[in-house]
Amino acid sequence: MKFAVIGGTGLIGSQVVKKLNAAGHEAVPHSMSTGVDVITGQGVEEAVAGADVMVNLTNSPTFDDASLAFFQTSMENLLAAGQKCGVGHAVILSIVGTDQVPGLAYYRAKALQEDILKAGPVPYSIVRATQFMEFVAAVLSWTTEGDVVRLPTTPIQPIAAQDVSDAVAEVAAGTPLNGTLHVGGPDVFPLDDLGRITLNARPDGRSVVTDGTAGMFAAVSGDVLTTKDDARIAPTHYTDWLS
Repeated sequence: MKFAVIGGTGLIGSQVVKKLNAAGHEAVPHSMSTGVDVITGQGVEEAVAGADVMVNLTNSPTFDDASLAFFQTSMENLLAAGQKCGVGHAVILSIVGTDQVPGLAYYRAKALQEDILKAGPVPYSIVRATQFMEFVAAVLSWTTEGDVVRLPTTPIQPIAAQDVSDAVAEVAAGTPLNGTLHVGGPDVFPLDDLGRITLNARPDGRSVVTDGTAGMFAAVSGDVLTTKDDARIAPTHYTDWLS
């Protein structure tokens, strides 16, 4: 099969391309660096022409209200090109609980992207993943003041990017789900405890203080960012990944 992997040079995209090619498929990475602009539409038709499957792993450059326009325009441009070029399957990567966090513009934007895909003309699959282990350090940096990191107790279920890539590649190579696969890591932690575990393993002089108002995850209610019973649980534990 031939795959057009849009956003194929990023953290997940590059691994998906590698996995699909290793399995005997032809997966071609596309991004701004290869001349494909999903906002203006430049190079999009050329990228998906001849592809059996279109995998959209592009991401908004911001987490604010501008992300809504990014995901709407990019998804509409890709679906229009996919329909015109006869693509038989469109795949996106989304976030577990993205439709249950109205207080975060980025999560509303990802929910909008999902809705556009579902209503579109191309058979589809959505892979919803929990928070990447690779992003925990960035989450800690957002609420660092001096040597203190302020974090809420929001339940987080970290998953390794490698495991996310496995799920995306598998779904992309299968028949369209016309639905959603949820994937998450094997362990759930309160975010403040996750911060402490991280800094104990990689000490840098900072310590964690629990603060229910700190950072973007303070807007999350309950355990909506964790998987439910129908999810696939990935094998990599956060403590193993850290070490």
